[in-house]
Parts: sequence; structure tokens; C-alpha cells
Amino acid sequence: MVQKASPKLLELLNQAIARELQVSIQYMWQHVMATGLHSAAMSEVFQEVAVDEMKHAEKIAERLFYFNEIPTTKPSPIEVGKGIKDMLHYDVKAEEEAITMYKQIIELAGKEGDSTTRLLFEEILSDEEDHHDKFTTLLEE
Repeated sequence: MVQKASPKLLELLNQAIARELQVSIQYMWQHVMATGLHSAAMSEVFQEVAVDEMKHAEKIAERLFYFNEIPTTKPSPIEVGKGIKDMLHYDVKAEEEAITMYKQIIELAGKEGDSTTRLLFEEILSDEEDHHDKFTTLLEE
């Protein structure tokens, strides 16, 4: 028997996929577009985090598909930025939004007794907090 999820949780999961697609593209373009003194190191960071985000999108899509829902393929608006510092500001903001949303998903999944979704987002939240820390640290340097 397939577990049921509330319409609100399903909506949030699709918003999470749209966000993960957004940052996957955003960070990959930043990887390509990074220029300047520290661009080689920054380019690697952007690429590494972009791949993490794509893996998150895949895991969330698999969870939605389990609920017999079709995952969105449309990303949230992408903000690349013009220089590395500008890029990092956009990235910090994106990670903060994810952290807020994922805490909401964790709480709602817990209330609905959906431990699988809760555990999945606790794992993803940990990654997002790591990304946030990475971007804020780089921004301070």
C-alpha cells in the first residue's frame, strides 16, 4: 500500500524540487562563469555544490513519485550574479531559503507520521547547512 501525503506536503516537495533544479543550474553556470584571482578554486566549489543539489532533486523526485505524483521539471528563478562576490550573495540567500523550507517540510512530515520524508529532508538539510556555511565563509574571505 502506498503511503498518502497531504496536498500541502506534496506542494512543498515540488517546491523543493524546483528550488534544487534552480540552484543546480545556478551553481553550474557560476562554475562556468567564475573569473578572477580565485576563480579556479571557486569554480570547483560551485561545481561540487551543483552536483549535490542535483542529487537532492533526484531523491525528492523519487519520494514524490512514490506518492504517485509527477515531480516538477521547472526550476525556480535562477540568479547567477555578475562577479564571484555577487554570486556568493545569491547563493547564501538561496541556501537560507532552502533551510527555512526544509525545516518546514521536516515539521510537517513529522506531524503526518511520514518518517521517511522527514529523515530524507533531515539529511538534505544537513547538506544545505554545509553549503550555507561554505558560501558564507567564502564571502567573508
